Amino acid sequence: MGRTQILLATDFSSASGPAWRRAVEMSRDGRASLFIAHVLEPPVPFSPDGYVLPRMYDEIAGVVRADAEKRMRRLLERTGKAGVQAKGLLLRGVPHEAIARAARSHRADQIVVGTHGRRGFSRLFLGSVASRVLAAAPCPVLVVPASRKARRSS
Repeated sequence: MGRTQILLATDFSSASGPAWRRAVEMSRDGRASLFIAHVLEPPVPFSPDGYVLPRMYDEIAGVVRADAEKRMRRLLERTGKAGVQAKGLLLRGVPHEAIARAARSHRADQIVVGTHGRRGFSRLFLGSVASRVLAAAPCPVLVVPASRKARRSS
């Protein structure tokens, strides 16, 4: 039997910190392979007339991608310092679908995802990527709640 494959889905927010810590613990303790995935959501530029030049869209998308690459590098370095080697994945598409697709393609045995812990109207209005990942996942999902402090700041 091969190594366990864990896929951590992150949005790089403080609310995803507890999920990162849990995935690192599981990878270190269980000697599992860790993939860290972030979904690049296409930018939604607004203009007064509703039209955006393709060049402007491409520039915005490039800035978003460069920022995600920088954040991923930092998170991979932090993960390495914690004693776990991980591979970063920058995905595209609808977050829960992209995460489920990555879990299938990397044969993940488990997905670890954080939640912002929103309640009431904000959860209804914003939805929950974590709950959608649960529904779409091809494997078990561990949902790790944000700390109280992270919930207040998100």
